Amino acid sequence: MINKQEIPCLMALIHTEGWKYEQINNFVIKINYNAKSSIAEFFSLSSKKWSDHFGLSKKETDLLENVKKEIPKYSFLAEDLFAQGYEIIPVNSPEYSETLKENLGYKSPPILYVKGNKKLLKENSVAIVGSRNASEIALKWTDNIAMLASGEHKVIISGFARGVDRQALESALKYKGKSIIVLPQGIMTFYSGFKNYYRQIVEGNVLVLSTFFPKAQWSVGLAMARNSVIYGLAGEIYVAESDEKGGTWSGVTDGIRKGRKIYIRKPESYENNANDKLIEKGVIPVGFDGLPVLEYKLLTCKNLHC
Repeated sequence: MINKQEIPCLMALIHTEGWKYEQINNFVIKINYNAKSSIAEFFSLSSKKWSDHFGLSKKETDLLENVKKEIPKYSFLAEDLFAQGYEIIPVNSPEYSETLKENLGYKSPPILYVKGNKKLLKENSVAIVGSRNASEIALKWTDNIAMLASGEHKVIISGFARGVDRQALESALKYKGKSIIVLPQGIMTFYSGFKNYYRQIVEGNVLVLSTFFPKAQWSVGLAMARNSVIYGLAGEIYVAESDEKGGTWSGVTDGIRKGRKIYIRKPESYENNANDKLIEKGVIPVGFDGLPVLEYKLLTCKNLHC
């Protein structure tokens, strides 16, 4: 298990350019479990011992030497984070989301930066996603799905973008539900958000989460990269509205490839969006009550005795 003394090593490994999440997670497993060593112990060794005892290549040891130089910087940053009330959850911590690990596997973020109620990571969850420029009907559908999910004590996963994401968050809180805000930026830059949701965070109804360098500013690239975490944290995925390109489309199509069960609002005939195209790809159409459309029609017909 990684303790606080090892956190700076892991931070340096993640945020120093070189390896992707899958490589980092495999490396941590190799050190912790196969070699029965800690990351801190590993970085106390020479590069020759890295090569001799762990079978690392010259390219790998060169990269790890660069990582080692960054560890003191991340020690100060980690202390600053802890002093300000942030927490850091490594992938092998019992506090880490099992749902996220199940959905992303070895591509899971090696650490989560969080502030708020960590227990929300262990509860049943629903992601409600969609366009930033969503229609009024899509926002009303989002509100209803959030109400239903909150009534079932499911945590709403929100990407905090305008449109559907923000509506899902606000609706969850309106209906006395709970939400995880997944940031497209570093957690230390979420100034206004912490101010606006201070009460909900203190009361345990909101967890703020980021996987990026803590001081990273918002960017389109981070917003796109954040989407996999939104989908990964969710046990269920509901799509209010999608265009034929952008974050929602790419996130849903990726989910389809991974075999995720995804639900989408059945659009009205007059709407101009890509919902029907995603239905053709295998996404399950649902009505305002969240029920699959065919089941919804059967129930309606039964109630009308037709």
